[in-house]
Amino acid sequence: MATVLRLAPLPSARTNYFPSSPAPFVSPPKTLHASSRKLNQATRVSKFGSFLELKPESTPQLLEGFDSDLPWLASGDRRRFDVIVIGAGPAGLRLAEQVARFGIRVCCVDPSPLSVWPNNYGVWVDEFEGLGLVDCLDKTWPMACVVINDGKTKYLDRPYGRVSREKLKTRLIEGCVSAGARFHKAKVWKVEHEEFRSSVVCSDGIELKASLIVDASGFGSPFIEYDKPRNHGYQIAHGILAEVDEHPFDLDKMMLMDWRDSHLGNEPYLRANNSRLPTFLYVMPFDSNLIFLEETSLVSRPVLAYSEVKLRMVARLRYLGIRVRRVLEDEKCLIPMGGPLPRIPQSVMAIGGTSGIVHPSTGYQVARTLALAPVLAETIAECLGSTRMIRGRPLHQRAWNGLWPVDRRCAREFYNFGMETLLKLDLDGTRRFFDAFFDLNPYYWQGFLSSRLSFGELAMLSLSLFGHASSPSRFDIITKCPAPLVKMVGNLALETI
Repeated sequence: MATVLRLAPLPSARTNYFPSSPAPFVSPPKTLHASSRKLNQATRVSKFGSFLELKPESTPQLLEGFDSDLPWLASGDRRRFDVIVIGAGPAGLRLAEQVARFGIRVCCVDPSPLSVWPNNYGVWVDEFEGLGLVDCLDKTWPMACVVINDGKTKYLDRPYGRVSREKLKTRLIEGCVSAGARFHKAKVWKVEHEEFRSSVVCSDGIELKASLIVDASGFGSPFIEYDKPRNHGYQIAHGILAEVDEHPFDLDKMMLMDWRDSHLGNEPYLRANNSRLPTFLYVMPFDSNLIFLEETSLVSRPVLAYSEVKLRMVARLRYLGIRVRRVLEDEKCLIPMGGPLPRIPQSVMAIGGTSGIVHPSTGYQVARTLALAPVLAETIAECLGSTRMIRGRPLHQRAWNGLWPVDRRCAREFYNFGMETLLKLDLDGTRRFFDAFFDLNPYYWQGFLSSRLSFGELAMLSLSLFGHASSPSRFDIITKCPAPLVKMVGNLALETI
């Protein structure tokens, strides 16, 4: 949800925006704006203690110690590879590393391969433990919590962590270098295809050829095609890493979601909008004065106005008595969620945000992408590493089906169903939903958030959720779920034909 952060959370991770290389945000169809008169009034009320005028102090950084050692594509080098990966974000680097380990010739193309990623990523610690990447976390909390309302808080016995962007990128770059992957510093402008080979034309005029092109450049990519309307939901958030005078949060807990709206008591226009299209606060407290705060719209369609998200955050921090002294970093997260998968198959393979991996109900994707990259790499190796050299359309078919087998597509339809249901809930309905959701057996809610439940287990989760729900929440399910349910059943029928 914005562990975009999403950091990624229920997404930054919430990862929350997870570009695999610098790429423009997807342009949403339209935004929900309050009238300028109402927003101006809200701004005047919220001016006291506002942090919005503070400029972030961080500047773009490069990883140190790699520039001279990175295996750059030289002018006299052969420009034919087996695989070209577009993008040097977590998805692109992880896939390049894993494919190169099979002895396959890989080139990763990115405008700035050594740039430190701009967004924060948050993940569940057990996910990174399973990937052998727990040492890439720079801060962990032994538990998380979800504030339902002023009188109820859920405590989640599942450690949470913030990803060290420098450590993770260093680990992945080192893996690529060790496996023999090459790098080219440029932007891909065009992709062209022949029967058994494809090529990319770069911003520096260089043309590279390969048997397979993999797009890991993020949500704004122009290279991936769809054959269905892209009716995404959108998660949008504004986050700051800030130095504050003090804050009220426990240092041994991260706040996954705070759904309280008492801070809007003196903001009638914002409160009315929040009742219809709620936002929550996501918090990572590092010490008594250093904290990451992010106001997040879990999912909306069309996307909630970014200005509204920031105004709600100003009101919330003022109410909590949080005075921001310095903004060290700030970020805007915009994550397209759900909607259709790309056309399967097609000549360009995809991994990361542009491949449909983002959790449709939460916005999580960092850990899942890092886990699925080796799966895709093995499929690619079975084709390009064999003596038969499976190429062209059969290669594209196998690669896409390796990432999205039927069972994984069916599970994704269920997660889409969850997103469509959340889109229909107001603040009270959302509170009731998460009150019941986090009462489930931890196997179910943890598995749901980490995208590791089978379709059958997801069906059992639904029955258990209905059993744990309050009477008003059951009424919400009965009255608001039929249309999304019918849509899911129809899509499942198409996937299994």
